[in-house]
Amino acid sequence: MLIRIVRMTFQADKLDDFQAIFNQSKHHIRAFPGNLHLELLRDPDHPHVRMTYSLWASADSLEAYRQSHLFRTTWAATKALFAERAVAFSGQKLEEVPGDSGVSKLGYL
Repeated sequence: MLIRIVRMTFQADKLDDFQAIFNQSKHHIRAFPGNLHLELLRDPDHPHVRMTYSLWASADSLEAYRQSHLFRTTWAATKALFAERAVAFSGQKLEEVPGDSGVSKLGYL
């Protein structure tokens, strides 16, 4: 499984436009072959920053999505709203704690 996090900084007046794009595309992305999970996060310290957190069956699944018409059109529309260049990270889990829901006993990651 591949974890993908994309951090995007938007122009202040473009956040509603991005939310509309995300709302229109999220169901299609979640239904894309190999996508296991997609969610949208907000940076609590930077109000114009959003992050997508997605899980993919494999690096090949993510790459197939990135080569798709869905990604190309969604990303082109999203990229036009940026105040800064996006930063993307991919990773693979090296360890999983049995019974862990992703939240530590203190209530945060």
